[in-house]
Amino acid sequence: MEVFLVDAFASAPFTGNPAAICPLDGPAPDDWMQALAMEMNQAETAFLWPEQDAFRLRWFTPMVEVDLCGHATLAAAHLLWESERLPSGEEAAFLTRSGTLKCSQAGQAIRMDFPAETAAERTAPVDLVELLGSPATWYGSNRMDHLAILPDESAVRAVVPDMTAIAELECRGLVVTAVADPGRDYDFVSRFFAPQSGVPEDSVTGSAHCGLGPLWSQRLQKAALRGYQASRRGGYVDMEVRGDRVILGGHAVTTLHGHLTLAAYPPTLID
Repeated sequence: MEVFLVDAFASAPFTGNPAAICPLDGPAPDDWMQALAMEMNQAETAFLWPEQDAFRLRWFTPMVEVDLCGHATLAAAHLLWESERLPSGEEAAFLTRSGTLKCSQAGQAIRMDFPAETAAERTAPVDLVELLGSPATWYGSNRMDHLAILPDESAVRAVVPDMTAIAELECRGLVVTAVADPGRDYDFVSRFFAPQSGVPEDSVTGSAHCGLGPLWSQRLQKAALRGYQASRRGGYVDMEVRGDRVILGGHAVTTLHGHLTLAAYPPTLID
């Protein structure tokens, strides 16, 4: 049983966001997949196996299974083509908890067709300044996350989050964002904190850009956007907003390839 580590939304090895990818021949027990995700200790560990004319894809943080993950989907598609499990040029289709997600090659980049997760304005927590160290000019939420627009890029980069307070929010995580400073090669900047999901600060969160894309598309009056997630590793996410879909784009590189020992196999998969 193989396991790979793939850096997604990465310009080079050891940049972007790493995801562990475990290709299987068929379904595995949920508790085993969650245990392996905790062992891998990445923001996401993805499991995929052939199903119908596509691949079933599931994503796990060290603590929970999630409904949508961009960087692990990009990593999974990259691995399918690189390992020749899927012929080069053929579209990758994944059956997920967020419907069918399709990925295609665009030169060296990968493009992913994801649902738009439009955020609606809502009342901000009364302790938001203490929680982030900055006031917000707008606050909202979608089905997964809370989003806060901060006054400028420096405020986003300077955030020292109160992880305990963020963990008490009833959502997957909290996105902070602002329009890019003049002269940048991206349109907006963001960071993503999800201690309640076992990920204190994520490196580059593709699924968060399903909400950030529509948010900034409306404000900047443009459909094609580029975001930069200002984590310690950092990474770019290209996107195009098309109604209720967002096309996410990025690159990936495999950095590790290994095998589980027989002791780590789930009993149901041992002949």
